[in-house]
Amino acid sequence: MTEPTAAAPTLSPSDVFAPHDTQDPSTPIWLVSDATPLSAIADIDATANRWLEGARFTSAARKQAVFPGRGGALAGVVLGQGNGAAGDPCGPSELLLGQLPNTLPAGLYHIARDTAQPELAAIAWGLGAYRFRRYKTQGGAEPPPARLKLPAGLEYQAIVDQVGAVWKGRDLINTPASDLGPEELETAVAALARAHGASIHTIVGDDLLANGFRMIHAVGRAHPRKPRLIDVRWQRPGGRADAPAVTLVGKGITFDTGGLDIKPASAMLLMKKDMGGAAAALTLAELIMSRGLDVRLRLLIAAAENSIAGDAFRPGDVLTSRSGKTVEIGNTDAEGRLVLADALSLADEESPDTLITFATLTGAARVALGPDLPAFFTDDEAFAASVSQHGLATGDPVWRLPFWPGYERHLDSEIADMNNVYESPFAGAITAALFLKRFVKNARRFAHFDLYGWRPAPRPLGPKGGEPHTARALFSMLTKEAQA
Repeated sequence: MTEPTAAAPTLSPSDVFAPHDTQDPSTPIWLVSDATPLSAIADIDATANRWLEGARFTSAARKQAVFPGRGGALAGVVLGQGNGAAGDPCGPSELLLGQLPNTLPAGLYHIARDTAQPELAAIAWGLGAYRFRRYKTQGGAEPPPARLKLPAGLEYQAIVDQVGAVWKGRDLINTPASDLGPEELETAVAALARAHGASIHTIVGDDLLANGFRMIHAVGRAHPRKPRLIDVRWQRPGGRADAPAVTLVGKGITFDTGGLDIKPASAMLLMKKDMGGAAAALTLAELIMSRGLDVRLRLLIAAAENSIAGDAFRPGDVLTSRSGKTVEIGNTDAEGRLVLADALSLADEESPDTLITFATLTGAARVALGPDLPAFFTDDEAFAASVSQHGLATGDPVWRLPFWPGYERHLDSEIADMNNVYESPFAGAITAALFLKRFVKNARRFAHFDLYGWRPAPRPLGPKGGEPHTARALFSMLTKEAQA
């Protein structure tokens, strides 16, 4: 295990924000759009206008420039917003503020004029300020990110909580498997539970067999790091006894070799992120708890490392799930759906109002939709429309694919109730979703999110690296439902 170096700087979301009523001087940021061009901003004087014209600044999205005042000191910043709907990767252009904290000189800034989405602008700033420097031994010389004085009307702690939850999710995904196995993932979940007064219960190793979680055990039994099922429950103090029951299930495969159906080396390079579903579920759980949504929350994370040893599960094995259904193993590299199926069976026994799975499950979803756009599956039309709308509005988009019943035959097995794969290059994401759906009978609404968990290149909302996709979209949707 690698310990964080003494030289590595620590950064928290509170380091990149200041409350609105701070008395510290700050530099204005002007948001310039096609509807509000530079020439229409009376507060930028003629000298500054000439400077910016000479610098060829335009209102095009992501254009930015700084300009001096008297004596050459920094007087202001301009950021192009384009048509006002040019966020990253979608959404309002306020999301583009995320590109500023790591590109501006260190110091305190404020948004010069009222904007339509001040909370989104502040969250974007915080997301863009994120850095993962745990393993950088020379990181101390790096200048700090610029800070933002929050717009009037925003609650400082609410912004810090929301940004902090995403940062923690990113940290988990970015941490190498050498330092993040099933036990360390449990430690992170336990810390969150303690912070919010939640209960936690974990079933580890061979105890999984005694409790019927045979598929979680099979996936993780070849590694000395014991597999486990982590179970967290929380309800807001004083919340309604009949508040909606929301259960989140995350795939926590902390590293995936593919098992005996071993992956090629190139496909293993990012497999530290195969617990990205667990990170997304954990991020959403923290958002719910820190902001006190009136729901009965349950978080289930099936954690294991899919490894290779003499007792690894094999292609052709038949496993009996917690539900009693038998599964023929067509490929050991389709392990995520196995651990999720056992966790789903447990979750479904309580008939929750909402049951959601999060997983870096299939390459097929990435081929169809790319890295920025997680696929999701549900039969609930209202839920589908709402989560899509909130995803677009927050810059955390999703795209619906169908539980296509015509592909159920892809899961047929000659010797068991079903196979875990379909030996064809077609409809892999849908087939995996249909497999999971077979273990859900009682939940009022069920949705499955097949996400990438990774940003392959720097963008305004964050650097290259781990990303707990879908958490912010679902938090926005659940918040609106809780307030209805």
